[in-house]
Amino acid sequence: MVLPISPALFLRADNAPSQLSFGTVGMFSAVSNLGAGGTQDVALSDTSQGVLYGLFALTGLVSGGINNILGPRLTMFLGTLGYALYVGALWCFQTQATRWFLILAGALLGVSAALLWSAQGSIMMSYPLEKDKGKSFSIFWAIFQFGSLIGSLIALGINIRSGGLTAVSTSTYIAFLVIIFIGIASAFLILPPNRVIRGDGTIVKLEAASHPREEIIGMGRLLKDWRMLALLPMFFASNYFYAYQGAVNALMFDGPTRALNGALEGAGAIIGALMIGFFVLDGKRFKRRTRGYLGLGIVAGMTVIVWAVGLSWQVTFTRADAKILLEQKALINYKHANYRGKGALYFFYFFNDACYQALAYWIMSALTNDPFTLARFAGLYKAVQSAGSAGSFGMDAVFTPFLNEHLASWCLMLVSYPLAYLVIRTIKETNYDTEKMVYVDDVKAEIAEKGDAPHAAEDNHSSIEKEKE
Repeated sequence: MVLPISPALFLRADNAPSQLSFGTVGMFSAVSNLGAGGTQDVALSDTSQGVLYGLFALTGLVSGGINNILGPRLTMFLGTLGYALYVGALWCFQTQATRWFLILAGALLGVSAALLWSAQGSIMMSYPLEKDKGKSFSIFWAIFQFGSLIGSLIALGINIRSGGLTAVSTSTYIAFLVIIFIGIASAFLILPPNRVIRGDGTIVKLEAASHPREEIIGMGRLLKDWRMLALLPMFFASNYFYAYQGAVNALMFDGPTRALNGALEGAGAIIGALMIGFFVLDGKRFKRRTRGYLGLGIVAGMTVIVWAVGLSWQVTFTRADAKILLEQKALINYKHANYRGKGALYFFYFFNDACYQALAYWIMSALTNDPFTLARFAGLYKAVQSAGSAGSFGMDAVFTPFLNEHLASWCLMLVSYPLAYLVIRTIKETNYDTEKMVYVDDVKAEIAEKGDAPHAAEDNHSSIEKEKE
């Protein structure tokens, strides 16, 4: 059903997704960056994360369609609830040792997170103008990672006096939960696509929602698109390294230093996202496809350099060495001489990660401007990404040597770049010439001519839909 539109319903901006992600995903990321979800039980954390990402992958296959049917506001609200439950389960485990609840919370978070990220991805990729899509990702990722940065600083401030602390304190979880609940409330500020107009006066989408039959057909077409198939390795690799980096952080560093590393990760991600989005992917000096090539070259080069430096450290220790450090209460502290360079490595790990994620989203957003199609893209992206995460946490849960995890993460990223290049080759300078744009002023004029009654607006929509066909 096409919903009636009146001129008063159009709004120019919608920043709620970034605010929401700051308070929910950002806080979850902050807890994860503390290593083992803030606990010292890496095996349990890996199990819950494996379940989380396994269900995330399954739900991601249909989450784009769910978003298109329910609309972004309800979808994002449902998607935020799992984050509060999961952080609450971590707190419960810390105080009551309830292992089963943490695994259950991970499963429920996997389902809800798929909904959140599909809605967020659709908004981030379809609401801005084509020339601003890199900036759109940068702003979102910077705000989201700022949540991680603030969360890590909160944890660092609370735990800084206990240098021998191996797990995160109760007050840390309380601080996280307060911020998460504020983020959940902001979901009600989300606008549907038919109430948002871009800076050039075009309506993002005439319809507020889709239909189940359309989503089934749309998903079938998506799975037949060779470009999406070519991007699958990039999707799979995009979060694979988190298990390795989190395990090393948890087993090699003490509590305050893990929090410091989390803050450095957040800072690296913020700076990386802003730099590649504003100065590379949306740079004004080159055409769009050239900017894609440039972004791919920069990200590939950083991947080689940063992970080579990481390898030079990784070959100096094993899991057995980490266990000895814990038993001897000699975990690395930021005040120690052997911490030198480690913080910088974590900074650039996440600098590179932000650029990698930005490139993946930018490529998808350059293929179309349609929010319903981009919601399906985002769902597939998060599904395959989460499948990779589930595999990597499963790999870590069985105590795979750190060196093997490092090389697997690195090689997966390197393999994805040639295939991403093939997709970038198909990017056009603009999609406006093939995807008909509707201007809000034209809609208002037609409504004014026919009268402001709901049936007039609905007739107007029908006529515009016929023109599009």
